[in-house]
Order: sequence, then C-alpha cells, then structure tokens
Amino acid sequence: MATPMIPPQASRSFLETLGWGGADIVPLAGDASFRRYFRVVDGYRHAVLMDAPPPHEDPRPFLNVARYLSGHGFAAPAIYGQDLEQGLVLLEDFGDARVRDHFDIHPEDEEAIYARAVAVLADLHRIAPADVPPYDRAVYQREADLVTEWYCPAAGIEADTMSYRAAWDVVLPLVEQDAAPKVTVLRDYHAENIMLLDGREKAHGLGLLDFQDALTGHPAYDLVSLLQDARRDVSPEMERRMIALYKELARPGDGFDTAYAVLGAQRNAKIIGIFTRLWKRDGKPRYLSFLPRMWALLERDLAHPALAPVADWFDRTIPPEIRARALEGQEAA
Repeated sequence: MATPMIPPQASRSFLETLGWGGADIVPLAGDASFRRYFRVVDGYRHAVLMDAPPPHEDPRPFLNVARYLSGHGFAAPAIYGQDLEQGLVLLEDFGDARVRDHFDIHPEDEEAIYARAVAVLADLHRIAPADVPPYDRAVYQREADLVTEWYCPAAGIEADTMSYRAAWDVVLPLVEQDAAPKVTVLRDYHAENIMLLDGREKAHGLGLLDFQDALTGHPAYDLVSLLQDARRDVSPEMERRMIALYKELARPGDGFDTAYAVLGAQRNAKIIGIFTRLWKRDGKPRYLSFLPRMWALLERDLAHPALAPVADWFDRTIPPEIRARALEGQEAA
C-alpha cells in the first residue's frame, strides 16, 4: 500500500538539532520506493526533509553521489544535516519548477531544455566516475528479469526464463565490449527529476534529484532515461536530434547507437516489470497507466537489428495482442 505522508516521529527532534525546530513540515512527495519528502518552512527559509527509513532505505549512497556531483560543479542539493540511524536528511530546496511540469505549461521550451539536459550529461561524462558500484552483467540481467518475475505472471503467461536470459546473453556484450568510457550513470535522469534553477548559470541551470542508485556504466544509459521517458512522451524526432547533439558534444565513438538501443530495451523491460510490481505488491495501480508507453518504447528499441534475439523472445512469449491488454482485470499471480 502507498506510504502515508505523515512526518516521521523523529523529524521534529532532528530539525531542532539543526536550528529548524519551529518550522512547519508539509508533505511534498513520495516516490516508487519507501522514500518520502517533506518541505520544511521556517519563515523565509525553505528546505526539504528526506525520510529514507531503515532498513528499507539507506541515505548514504545519496549523500555520496550528492557530494561527488556538487564537488564537480553540478547542481545537487546541498546537505544541511543528516541522521543516518533514523534515515533523515535535510536538503537544499530546489523549489517547484520541475522540468516535466514546465513542459506541460511551456511545450515550446522542450528542445532548448532537453539540449541543456544533454549538455549536463556530456559534462558529467568527461570526468572520472563517482565511487559507486559497476553496472555489470548481474545487474543488467537482474533488472531485465523483472519482466518474467512480475509482468508475465500478472498477464497469465508462463515464461521460459532460460531462453529469455540466453537472448540477453547475446546482446548485452555489445554494451559491455563497447569502447565508450565508463561514466557515472545516475539511472533516473528524466524530466521529473530535473529542476529548473532560476538565476543559476552553472550546471546549465538544471538541478539534479533522485540519483542515490548511481552506478558506473555506459554513457548511453542516462540518455535513454532522458529521451525514452516513462512518464511523458518524447517524439522520435526530438530523440534523434538530442542523440545527435550528445554525440557532437561527447564524441562517444562507434557503437553508441547499438548500445543505446540495447540499453533502451533493457531499461524499458525493467520498468515494465517494476511498474507491474508497484501495482501487484505495493498497491500503486496508477503505474499501470504508463505501460502502453513503455511497450511502445520497448518495441522501438527491439526494432534495432542487434536486438533480434530479444525481439524474437518477446514476439513468441508476449505478442502484441497481449501487450495491448490492460492488466487490471488479470487475476493475481
């Protein structure tokens, strides 16, 4: 079930130790994990309280990556205080100007802002990666397996997991053996996690959020995350222009387009599984509304010739007529 937006019991004493004892605590957002966020308001002062409750969450990876990003000139929230035992962190408040919300009101700004977001990635990929674990075969496969673990049972499909993994074993080496440098992969880099920061010229005026799961991997991954957005439509024409811009800025080398398609398919398969799990396990049915977009994106990636083994598995196991079927009416697995 969805986590209620009530401040954690320890939040008042935590804020008091940081000089925010008299502040109001206002619900701000929850996300697809156990993390919750609250806005802390004390007169003209604003901050954000992250509640990352143990044992489900650990704020230390977020703090590590935030300091790495800030230390290299990127706009990650400043850290005002932390209580690791309680899983509480007080952060700089980037305001309410999310890129996704801005696009809803000002669609004419889409190209210019996406170009800035691509430039942030190109800058990030020029520096040595953060001290984070690798995005290796085990992680790729574990994530791709979420389709067979969650979507297939929810859709009433008995999937051949061995042939599914064998298909990925054919295509994932195209990413692993690519000559592109290993970079910090933020993993959730998209319009809902990028903030517009008025008056800031550094970091292209874009604030970064939700990067606690960062790994070291291929530079195409975050570009896929940005341009094959699970929560909003990005036209294929815009996607092509932004890929071209990234290649102009970053010079990633030959094989980038193939790696982009492979990682797009891997990510979109993963998200189909995650969104199904959020419905079945966590009681968050709203994520089912994103599945038609996710299938369309996955099919776009599977059209690349390099993905033929994976495309064939999907065609045999989850044909288009099943992909188009809503899950709400299916029996629980």
